[in-house]
Amino acid sequence: MAKPPLLLIAAGGTGGHMFPAQALAEAMLARGWRVKLSTDTRGARYAGGFPEAVKVEQVKAATFARGGLADKVMVPLRLVAGVLAASASMLIDRPRAVIGFGGYPTIPALSAAWALRVPRMIHEQNGVLGRVNQIFARRVNRLACGTWPTQMPDGIEAEFTGNPVRGAVLERAGAGYIPPGDYPMDLLVIGGSQGARILSDVVPEAIASLPEAIKRNLNVSHQAREEDIARVVAAYEAGGVAAEIAPFFNDIPRRLSECQLVISRAGASSVADISVIGRPSVLVPYAAAAANHQAANAKMLSSVDAAVVFPEAHFTAPALADSLESILTNPRAAQAMAQSALSAGRADATERLAEMVEALARKDTP
Repeated sequence: MAKPPLLLIAAGGTGGHMFPAQALAEAMLARGWRVKLSTDTRGARYAGGFPEAVKVEQVKAATFARGGLADKVMVPLRLVAGVLAASASMLIDRPRAVIGFGGYPTIPALSAAWALRVPRMIHEQNGVLGRVNQIFARRVNRLACGTWPTQMPDGIEAEFTGNPVRGAVLERAGAGYIPPGDYPMDLLVIGGSQGARILSDVVPEAIASLPEAIKRNLNVSHQAREEDIARVVAAYEAGGVAAEIAPFFNDIPRRLSECQLVISRAGASSVADISVIGRPSVLVPYAAAAANHQAANAKMLSSVDAAVVFPEAHFTAPALADSLESILTNPRAAQAMAQSALSAGRADATERLAEMVEALARKDTP
């Protein structure tokens, strides 16, 4: 009896790469495929949520961006060792397709697939290609992107699949939106683990300065760094604003589906969640993000008038207060923003990506 076809997924050591990879792994297993994950030691720490049926292969990978001189000297050797190991594995159990989700740990698998002419593709989550995906953009057969538009090198075409989102988000896809009005309203404030402090600096002051008629109806859920919680709590209390502050909310999909407005960074997964559920947003792209990719991510919502975008340099309490008042006192405009966000989303991103993989595998010539 012939073995089911094998998909090799290569993903780097961050949640932004690993979570979409996990969603695809689950979908391909359901379609009767075997799945392997190729990553490094750091990436393996994010692999705990993958189904047990997924075999995890750790490869040697390295980057010139970290470590001292001795580490940088060893980078080429580690990469060559990783490519050789990945090639040997493919010769023993040849994949029908290889897909890379970005990050330096994808280099060995994509390099081996290119050398052995195994059908291969990339999924880029952000609105700008990551460094590794830039290298391989002309060396893969197909390129999928999770954010639209995504900046591409000249002559490179990509298919917009969207970014796979968690099951808890899909359960609330297109959830009915209650526009703002003279009744209790929820406002969600979320930031990633990097650079979220500016939200704690600006948002409480802005909300505290809103007219009392708005402020008395607000219930704020604010995700803040542990070291900022005390001052954020004090700021909301001083402003007379009802607020729940925590370093992490484990029910973000529920809070997102129930809120009238979300203030957020513009990470790829956050933008995907906001668009799939369909909510008005104020986005503050992280200025230090590589290639300013969060600003590119934000365009997916701002280009359809679903979000107000503030560069960090312009993100002040008075400016934010003006935007909040404008949205929260105009239910018709807020409803239009929610609908526009929903129109930009791809709730079926995982299935679109799975279809691309199967179409790639059916091709006779890689």
